[in-house]
Amino acid sequence: MRTKQRPITSTGSPSHELRIIGGQWKRSKIKVLDQPGLRPTPDRVRETLFNWLGQDLSGWRCVDAFAGTGALGFEAASRGAQSVLMMEQDAKLLPLLAETQKRLSASAVQVQKGDALMALQRMAPDSLDVVFLDPPFEATFFESALQFAAKAIAPEGWVYLEAPKKWEADALASCGLVAVKYMKAGAVHAHLLQRPSEG
Repeated sequence: MRTKQRPITSTGSPSHELRIIGGQWKRSKIKVLDQPGLRPTPDRVRETLFNWLGQDLSGWRCVDAFAGTGALGFEAASRGAQSVLMMEQDAKLLPLLAETQKRLSASAVQVQKGDALMALQRMAPDSLDVVFLDPPFEATFFESALQFAAKAIAPEGWVYLEAPKKWEADALASCGLVAVKYMKAGAVHAHLLQRPSEG
């Protein structure tokens, strides 16, 4: 959900914070830069998402593909995920992700700079339990991201998608996914998608 943008200071200082909602780092703060296009997942949506997924993600292998603030990935790690790869292309955001990872001693979290779409395409098939997809809303590659994520997750694995519109069943089926849960909060259309079990 977009908030009113404030200018970034010359030092790139964060202008506000959000809090991790659950798990071992509950109420810990994540610093957020106000800059165009950065749209942290609203608290209400994050809370709903992890009610859908379950509060205990012990052993889960996760990718936060367009990490931004890292809110989704840090929530997953806080709930016990075995590994969380955060992909982010914006060089301004990487230091904050690394700082939060270090401050929380989040050993399961790995922060990487790079093209999330390319990284997803190269992931080993069936190697993940959940992929978080929260691309810029103006992006034109939603379908490709869904297809690559569907191949990377194991059967019955999950893809969480935030998009500027609701994705219908036929479009999701062409990507190898089915919708399990859906909600709309402001401009955010939040989808929990699943790769059906083989056979």
